[in-house]
Amino acid sequence: MALVIEGEERIAAPLQKVWEALNDPEILKDTIPGCQSLEKKSDTEMAATVVLKIGPIKATFNGEVTLKNLKPPHSYTIQGEGKGGIAGFAKGGADVTLTSDGPDTTVLKYAAKADVGGKIAQLGSRLIESTSKKLAGQFFSSFGEKVGG
Repeated sequence: MALVIEGEERIAAPLQKVWEALNDPEILKDTIPGCQSLEKKSDTEMAATVVLKIGPIKATFNGEVTLKNLKPPHSYTIQGEGKGGIAGFAKGGADVTLTSDGPDTTVLKYAAKADVGGKIAQLGSRLIESTSKKLAGQFFSSFGEKVGG
């Protein structure tokens, strides 16, 4: 089952500060919903453990995240894949673009695509799509508050 999630977040911080935060494992760990651990393996690779509840299913996903198409400090593509045991798997990516809107405001735009399988996929596309949009919204608003606050 494939999903597409797009959005935009205005962050009250300069572009360079937002770029650095997008590459900071501690900030990401604090803002990704359900993130238990996020470990930087290299400048472009991280390992993550995330606990998510989607409808009646609660699962721990262990995964790898890779950053590609880096164009600092304006854009990158983040790709990841996580396995949640019997709950299933999730894999996907997002194109993230940063644009300055004055000296102290950055507009972050994202277009994410995800594919899920296993028991999670059996829950139905509406539940998965609404949960995915909610989680993406929580992450970007939490990220915006942490970086801009």
